[in-house]
Amino acid sequence: MDDSFKESLWKQFGASIDMFENALKHCPAELWNTDSKFWYIAYHTLFFLDYYLTREPDKFMPPPQFSLSEFDPDGTLPERVYSKEELTGYTNHCRNKCREMIAGLNDANASERWINEYRNYSIFEILIYNLRHVQHHAGQLNLLLRQGMNSAPDWVSRTKVNLSNE
Repeated sequence: MDDSFKESLWKQFGASIDMFENALKHCPAELWNTDSKFWYIAYHTLFFLDYYLTREPDKFMPPPQFSLSEFDPDGTLPERVYSKEELTGYTNHCRNKCREMIAGLNDANASERWINEYRNYSIFEILIYNLRHVQHHAGQLNLLLRQGMNSAPDWVSRTKVNLSNE
């Protein structure tokens, strides 16, 4: 797979993660745990970002402080409200995992299958699906910030984080 193609994919996926993180960091304490559940939308986004970056979804486990509550068919929330610091750390974990997955793409593994009970996508397609999911929720968090405090972070055109980790 062409390196410039992987670099372009990373620059856009990374920008989506950056926009999400900017909204997360911009959220004031008074909006964190309101009826809008800003914290929960942020957690949901990160949980599935992490999950969709797992090549074998049936072996997925989030970092130890987080639960598998997102898989609960009843829609049960996690047992506690996660802090901004915890979710910022989870964002960094996911950003690194995403960057490593994209950097390691090649013609063979990009077409391998990512299969769970709802989806049967190529690795490349689950990356695109995942990017769309992150950007959807980044927009949702920015809307909540605008509604709650009439302010939201700016658009990010491309991530500044290099794919090569240099």
